[in-house]
Amino acid sequence: MGIPTGWIRRQNNGERGLRLWPVGRALTLVFVGSIVIAGSVFWTLVVLLDARKVKTETLLTSATLFDMVKLSFGVVAGAGALVALVVAYRKQRVDEDGALREATRLHTERFTTAVAQLGDASPAIQLGGVHALAGLADDAPTIELRQTCIDVLCAYLRMPYTPDPGSSDQEGHHAYLAGREVRHTIIRLIRDHLRLPAASPRSWQKRDFDLTNAVFDGGDLDYAEFCGGRVSFVGAEFSSGHVNFNGAKSLAGGVDFSHAKFAGGGVDFRHAEFSGGAVGFTNTKVSGGP
Repeated sequence: MGIPTGWIRRQNNGERGLRLWPVGRALTLVFVGSIVIAGSVFWTLVVLLDARKVKTETLLTSATLFDMVKLSFGVVAGAGALVALVVAYRKQRVDEDGALREATRLHTERFTTAVAQLGDASPAIQLGGVHALAGLADDAPTIELRQTCIDVLCAYLRMPYTPDPGSSDQEGHHAYLAGREVRHTIIRLIRDHLRLPAASPRSWQKRDFDLTNAVFDGGDLDYAEFCGGRVSFVGAEFSSGHVNFNGAKSLAGGVDFSHAKFAGGGVDFRHAEFSGGAVGFTNTKVSGGP
């Protein structure tokens, strides 16, 4: 059971790469800003001291000359400090961008391996890929990369799913149970991460979950909090088993069950709370279940 590469969303939002002003422009702006700030401070002090006139001297004394020399060296030292500050800032930004690029490169390598595992024919290897992708989502260096991992897990749930062939076909029944275990593991991992508070670094709240046309034959999403992201169960089919939404919350964003089909299984919405966002049940069909 492979995953089409088209389902792996690529990030082409133009935000990649470090953008730094040329050194000349940066120094010019820093110098101008420093002069403006210094002038403002000087003028504020003049106003506070209520100075009316400036005392002038016709003779250049040694003390005045010494003060002028000190002022000149102070200006030069201040200019050097500003240059050093700009250079240090640029170096820090370059180092941070390099660290992010390296983290992204390592993430991409691990991501490729995890997707290959998820697309393997062996359910055991697929389970390894599921857990690897969940771990990658937790460790992702950017929000966009975390969303990509979530998108792949949701894409697996949207893939065509063969229903239980029955106990008469023992080999097919075993294959069905193995595939069902992989799907239910994904649902459980989504639930566990949505139970975490939004402040947790491992929380998947505020992320999007596209489960359009997915088939559910059981699964546990109780007390999951779909907060701040878009969640789509549009056209989803709850065909058998028991899907638990007990205590689930949607406090922001939206959860859409439009055109969903509830047939042959049970769905538990007890104590579920939907507030602060749009919840759609347009053209939802319920039949054949308790």
